[in-house]
Amino acid sequence: MGIKIALAGNPNCGKTTLFNDLTGSSQYGGNWPGVTVEKKDGKLKGNKEVIIQDLPGIYSLSPYTLEEVVTRKYLVTERPDAIINIIDGTNIERNLYLTTQLLELNIPVIIALNMMDIVRKNGDKIDIDKLSKELGCEIVPISALKKEGGEQLMKKAVEVAKSKKMAEAPHVFTGAVEHAIAHIEESIENIVSKENLRWYAIKIFERDEKVLEELKLDTGLKQHLEEHISDCENELEDDTESIITNQRYKYITNVVSASVHKNAKPGNLTVSDKIDRIVTNRILALPIFILVMIGVYYIAVTSIGTDVTDWTNDVFVAEWIQPAVQGFLERAGASEWVVSLVVDGIIGGLGAPLGFVPQMAIVFFFLSILEDCGYMARVAFIMDRIFRRFGLSGKSFIPFLISSGCAVPGIMATRTIENEKDRRMTIITTTSIPCGAKLPVIATIAGYLMGGAWWVAPLMYFSGIAFVIISCIIMKKMRAFSGDPAPFVMELPQYHIPGAKGILIHVWERVWAFIKKAGTILFLCCVVMWFLASFGFKGGTFGLVEAEDSLMASIGGGVAWIFAPLGFGTWQAVASSISGFVAKEGIVSTMGVLSGLGEIEDYDATMKAAFDNFFPTKIAAISFLFFNLFDSPCLAAISTIAKEMGSRKFFWFAIVYQNLAAYCLALMVYQLGGLATGELSFSLWTCVAALILLVVLYLLFRPDPSKKVRLKARQ
Repeated sequence: MGIKIALAGNPNCGKTTLFNDLTGSSQYGGNWPGVTVEKKDGKLKGNKEVIIQDLPGIYSLSPYTLEEVVTRKYLVTERPDAIINIIDGTNIERNLYLTTQLLELNIPVIIALNMMDIVRKNGDKIDIDKLSKELGCEIVPISALKKEGGEQLMKKAVEVAKSKKMAEAPHVFTGAVEHAIAHIEESIENIVSKENLRWYAIKIFERDEKVLEELKLDTGLKQHLEEHISDCENELEDDTESIITNQRYKYITNVVSASVHKNAKPGNLTVSDKIDRIVTNRILALPIFILVMIGVYYIAVTSIGTDVTDWTNDVFVAEWIQPAVQGFLERAGASEWVVSLVVDGIIGGLGAPLGFVPQMAIVFFFLSILEDCGYMARVAFIMDRIFRRFGLSGKSFIPFLISSGCAVPGIMATRTIENEKDRRMTIITTTSIPCGAKLPVIATIAGYLMGGAWWVAPLMYFSGIAFVIISCIIMKKMRAFSGDPAPFVMELPQYHIPGAKGILIHVWERVWAFIKKAGTILFLCCVVMWFLASFGFKGGTFGLVEAEDSLMASIGGGVAWIFAPLGFGTWQAVASSISGFVAKEGIVSTMGVLSGLGEIEDYDATMKAAFDNFFPTKIAAISFLFFNLFDSPCLAAISTIAKEMGSRKFFWFAIVYQNLAAYCLALMVYQLGGLATGELSFSLWTCVAALILLVVLYLLFRPDPSKKVRLKARQ
């Protein structure tokens, strides 16, 4: 049986970097049983018998977030052979809070003191031996980014795991607190396992609801223990949770003061502080963020990304793959419909979204750099100022950021939001941020119909943010979502140069997830769309027909009237939108199949003419883009919404709201935008669009009906 070693630590402590370095390519992901929290396992390089488990980044083992609940349940019930506690050496005080809790689990712990390169650079000194003696466990200084100390760390971790020897736990609590905990230990020693006795006693002292629910103590014992707990509270004049927290930090302060020497003099600013004076400035912060995102999308969609995508589309697929496969099938004697299915339906359909993989990879590359270097943590802090004005905390920005890659993990990231109302609002709106799957749609519209305009991609990104803000302001005034936003506390990590390996792994994971979807869902979508676009009834017989006579033309034409007020009432555009409900990548692949040109190639006149038949005007194409960006997400994201909501009522509210809001937005864009540009004349639908705009403005600026109630409740 292999050795299981769990990695535990605060967010931004370098845990993921260390995990990637220790496991290399021997990683496999999934979800923890029964929950949507992602887990990562990996085999140690050079020793496949050792399994490394990357636990979610947490600040404590208190049951405030789903990650904390999942992590502590795993540690208490599964009990790995050892725990490697990764600590940020530049912020040791905050990190040691989790350490004191891990040491109470009676599981062998070894501390990986990370970022020692930065510690040395800052001129700080840490007495490793003294710190190790105080905590009662071995400490190995490392730099995960520089790949220093990893081998020594794992050698000692394996030794500790095999020996199963536990050092004496540090004396964190004193006086009346320790007396009360000791009494609880005596009272429950026959109820819980010996290994978990100390941990359960502390949690009972804290009145941890989940632990009390799990143990189901009889009434007499609960009353007896409550008397001791209350006596302690009365003596110290505080609640138990605060008492435990204060004593932990008092202990940590004493430990740090004895073993850590900070070189920084009062008033001296670190490099991170100097950078933060600019990037977190109240005036400059938001413009800097906007310029950064414009730069990312300009490089990815317009300049370098376009050149790479053009080669992929024009040469790799159009000149190499398709002719080669077509020639092979014809020589093999395949029938006409088989050749059409493979070349036009599958390769042409899949090639369309896959051709944009280089652009997606570049976007993910830059976002990973910004995230890894510590800038995105600052953006969350910056956005808290803005988000709080319309009812959300900065915690909601993290899901929005993740959704720029994929909506599924973005939705799952909302589990860190304690306030259930805020969490539901974030789930409903987070899919409005353009994800990687929507990027090909943006690039297609920008390229073929807007002349390759560079500003379309960043405009859609910031339109998504604006859509979120407006939606949240409106929903916050509803009774179901009213209330003050949850407080936002976030530790800002030191700026550092990102590791190339970690960035490449992040990019590969996101791109590979897209490619896998293309090989499964999109493959099926392409086959179905090709069949519907190639077969139909003509002359009383069923068989291969022109696209205008196909089943898809009948289906699209049958519901086209619904989308006619939005400007894209052609059956091809409607069919493309329908495929988007399955997977957003399918929009582009369907457009490629239905255009009759197979693979979407360079922005040439032939392709532009084909798409002009889909969209009679530019404003119609923009309306199409807005609708497909803000309507309900793909099936995978919809299923995730259903799981995370935990309420059928709110799930259906989310789906109806997303589609209705997208329809109304596209209607206003087309009707009012077309009237302003002169592409449309005044009509009944113009009045409808104007009326919708007035309703939105009213909902946006009306007084909050629940605000007075909340103010009275506080008084």
